[in-house]
Amino acid sequence: MKFIRQTFESLRFAWQALRSNLLRTTLSLLGVTVGIFAIIGVFTIVDSLERSIRQSLAEIGTDVVYVQKWPWGFGGEYQWWKYFQWPETSYSDYKFLAERIEGAEATVVMDFKGGLTAKNGNNSMDALLQGVSYDYNKISVVDIEKGRYFMPQEIDAGRSVAIIGSEIAETLFPGDPDPTGKVFKIKGLNYSIIGIQKKKGKGLFDIAGNPDTKVILPYLTFAKSFQNRVENSVDIVVKGKPEDEGLVELESEIVGLLRTKRGLKPTQTTNFSINRPEAATKAVSGLFGVITMAGWVIGSFSILVGGFGIANIMFVSVKERTNLIGIQKSLGAKNYFILFQFLFEAIFLSLIGGLVGIGLVYLLSFIQLGTLDIVLSPKNIILGLSVSSIIGVLAGIVPAFGASRMDPVEAIRAK
Repeated sequence: MKFIRQTFESLRFAWQALRSNLLRTTLSLLGVTVGIFAIIGVFTIVDSLERSIRQSLAEIGTDVVYVQKWPWGFGGEYQWWKYFQWPETSYSDYKFLAERIEGAEATVVMDFKGGLTAKNGNNSMDALLQGVSYDYNKISVVDIEKGRYFMPQEIDAGRSVAIIGSEIAETLFPGDPDPTGKVFKIKGLNYSIIGIQKKKGKGLFDIAGNPDTKVILPYLTFAKSFQNRVENSVDIVVKGKPEDEGLVELESEIVGLLRTKRGLKPTQTTNFSINRPEAATKAVSGLFGVITMAGWVIGSFSILVGGFGIANIMFVSVKERTNLIGIQKSLGAKNYFILFQFLFEAIFLSLIGGLVGIGLVYLLSFIQLGTLDIVLSPKNIILGLSVSSIIGVLAGIVPAFGASRMDPVEAIRAK
């Protein structure tokens, strides 16, 4: 109990010392404030960017591989002249895989076309068209708010039905709470609305296209109406089974089947690419790692300056209160009481600086940076306070230890 009481007494002395020298306290914590703001600010922005990218990547599929002509390039030499000679992945490749593959939960074909206008009377809006096969909702998010998803017979027969985004519904049918069953036109062709997706809002990285401005059609409908032929360059997406860790078996099966379909000999190089969304995630994580390190370096210089400033102030504080230290020790104050008194003062200084820096980052989250949603996470708050506390301990331990080792008689005589 005595130890706890003296510890709280040390806290009270430290707080009173800070309050009695407000200007000096303010100047001391500036370095720590700037440092914590730089580090936590960079961390917060990087986390927000990474979260946005991961959400966008999740929309193009999880546990999936993309079978395409061109490989996704993430560093290293990109041998475009080699890939240029490869054949396009086609609808017949998709049919061959879909009919024979055993290690997949879903096999999907899809294609995109932009620059087209959806119309209803005098209302019109630019739209991104996407043609898909039936299992598309198994590899990507199709969040239907009104209406329904495609039926197999609609996909197989290539019927003129569509799932549209919320912005398209609002623009083409203003004031209509439920335009499902209504008809709109693209290039003079009629399409019946069977479903409307939930409003998502514009994202920073809409890798698969913003669903609010997208029209999804059965692939055969899309190909015949807008690509003039079914055998067109397409993306083939295959979703693996949960028990296939790393999708190793799935990838091997795809390679074997497609090489067979294309008549490749054992000595011939595979002439298609199997791309994985997680490769993009790893590449992005590597880039963000560099940015995070830069934030640490920049912030560390400011924190270092702030730490030296706090240490200097603590030495001055010890010098100013030498007589008081002597009186306290002559009245029976233990060494740890004096040490805690000055150490807590240094930690308080650093923590206040850290809290101000974190507060500035929190204010930054209210600034509109395009479509980026900046969120200060509890993890970054704890990190900022932890770094501040450590800096306070390191900056205050030497002067506090020196004060605790003073001889009471010499301290009282000091001027």
